Amino acid sequence: MEINLIKKPVLLVDERICRENIAAMSSKAQKAGVMFRPHFKTHQSAHIGNWYREAGVDMMTVSSVTMCDYFMKNGWNDITIAFPANPREISDFNRIADKISLNILVTDYEQLVAFSERFYGEVGVFIKIDTGYKRSGIDWNHYADLVRICEYVNEIPSLRMQGLLTHAGNSYSVRGREKVLEVFDDAKSKLLHTKDIAPVSDLIISMGDTPTCSIATDFTGIGEMRPGNFVFYDLMQSEIGSCTLKDVAVAVACPVVSINRHRDELILYGGAVHLSKDSIVAENGEKIFGKVFMLTDEGWDIDSEIGYIRSLSQEHGIVKITSENGRKMRPGDIAAVIPVHSCLTADMLRSYLTLEGVIINDFSGK
Repeated sequence: MEINLIKKPVLLVDERICRENIAAMSSKAQKAGVMFRPHFKTHQSAHIGNWYREAGVDMMTVSSVTMCDYFMKNGWNDITIAFPANPREISDFNRIADKISLNILVTDYEQLVAFSERFYGEVGVFIKIDTGYKRSGIDWNHYADLVRICEYVNEIPSLRMQGLLTHAGNSYSVRGREKVLEVFDDAKSKLLHTKDIAPVSDLIISMGDTPTCSIATDFTGIGEMRPGNFVFYDLMQSEIGSCTLKDVAVAVACPVVSINRHRDELILYGGAVHLSKDSIVAENGEKIFGKVFMLTDEGWDIDSEIGYIRSLSQEHGIVKITSENGRKMRPGDIAAVIPVHSCLTADMLRSYLTLEGVIINDFSGK
């Protein structure tokens, strides 16, 4: 990689770390005896998808019909769309189900009634169970709603019940392995109890957030895991305890455009449109929008921290310098920012540059 050729914010990806993350999670699923259906909304790249294939992965999760079409055209034929099924996309579901094995997500009875009778292809159905995140899905203890949906699905010849699915996204709001395991154990317990109530046998229990899948070890009763962010990880995951900074496989290369010596700050060409406005909160209560490190042709060095991004505007990133490394920076230098949320950063920049200098720009649509 020639950093002297970088003129504007570029998302760098370390292929070695990516492949190691994929192999580690795939091996974990295999040892636990669960299916591995990783979420591809993090990277959205057919090129990176091939790294999964080479690790033996043959099924995936996506978040939209458009993304499903993209990966289907790249040879993937077992896909779950893990977003509440949109009744206005029924023709797309039928078209896709005619070509591959497709699963959709149902989150309430009225949604199901709105489109169920218009299916003609065979489609698998996962019922979304809310185990505490409060985003979407039926509450785990609303048993009458669960039974009603199961019985209705069984009446539609083109639909088949696949299982119960949750995203324990409340794991993102805790810190430390013990707290993450508490979220995991609580979600698993609720799902298994809900499964016992369901009037359908052989349901798959599917769990899918990166923190719990990274940290938990006892997957007894779980049939499938669907983490996505683990392929890259990020600053938030390292703060949660899902990984260390050494496991983070992406960083944004940002030019230093000016320096304010009076405030001990760098101004980067790299703002909210490149990094998103996700943040973590430091011990002193200050928001951090990314950590900044030295960059060479070999990649970023987590042992050479420059500082942290204290604020973002549309294109500006304001870096608070915390070391002599930062004070040595000059306008025209390139810094590496480990983003708070790699999924959003990837979606905004929509291409990658490997440390070997390969440009990956086969990004899916939204």
